[in-house]
Amino acid sequence: IEDFGIEHDAHAGNWHRQVSLLSFETREAFKARGAEIDDGAFGENIIVSGIDLIHLPVGTQIKSGDVLLEVTQIGKECHSHCEIYHRMGECIMPTNGIFTRVLHGGKLKKGDQIKVCTE
Repeated sequence: IEDFGIEHDAHAGNWHRQVSLLSFETREAFKARGAEIDDGAFGENIIVSGIDLIHLPVGTQIKSGDVLLEVTQIGKECHSHCEIYHRMGECIMPTNGIFTRVLHGGKLKKGDQIKVCTE
């Protein structure tokens, strides 16, 4: 939803972290180190493959179909360590997750192509 986030999501609203993304490759590497995690375990909304998310500058736009997101934050401060941190000794969302705001809403589904806008 434009300037809100994902309907019924706890993190949606009028702020800069409406939608969170995490790299599939980063998550799989974390799982290979012994983490037993499912999709959404970090609170991420979207898992993407083939995009080096943490090196996208703030302000970068990401598009999929009608949906247009703008990167607003790379990583986050972890104030209270989550269950994953307590089991593994680390959590990848604070260093590898990115946060976006919704510039234009629409529908996304698993398998949709996401691209970084270069214009």
